[in-house]
Amino acid sequence: MSTDHYRTLAEPAEHRQKIERSDFLGLAFPIVEEQAFFAELERIQKRYFDATHHCWAFRLFDGRQRSSDAGEPSGTAGKPILSAIEGAALYDLGVVVVRWYGGVKLGTGGLGRAYRETAALALREARTLDRYVYERVRVVVPFSALSTLYRMVNPPDVVLAAEHFGETNEFEFDVRASLAEGFRKALARFLQP
Repeated sequence: MSTDHYRTLAEPAEHRQKIERSDFLGLAFPIVEEQAFFAELERIQKRYFDATHHCWAFRLFDGRQRSSDAGEPSGTAGKPILSAIEGAALYDLGVVVVRWYGGVKLGTGGLGRAYRETAALALREARTLDRYVYERVRVVVPFSALSTLYRMVNPPDVVLAAEHFGETNEFEFDVRASLAEGFRKALARFLQP
């Protein structure tokens, strides 16, 4: 895992399938914190109140992750859903798999496969996007050096965030965290008289 780059969902996605007369609905959605996940989980539970189970997992870029079997046999739902998220190499998202029991027992192996597959298929339906962790770098630049400074912009690694002209010309850059120190050194060399 990169320290300043990861993939997440661009928007919610879902996938519904029937396995041995049970209906499974996988719902994948982007989140930025645990509270957002639990608020969405509550909305899903209210919307699909007639379901037998609402099993879930979430994974955040900061390393936090959790899962729940929500009444299914231990290890047959939450961990397989989390495994699907990890397999997709995604962060800052949650997945809830809603199940309506259809009367046929799947066994622990079958249940685990059903939850993992439903989650994985929902994630495959989703559009993803790249996210970067930036550090803000501020610099004062003389007019004579502006054109050189503009050439240092290189999205998504170095993004010009703001520019203020006046008695002093102040620029703000968002620089990928892993490149920030090198960018600062390059600025210092460039701005030396």
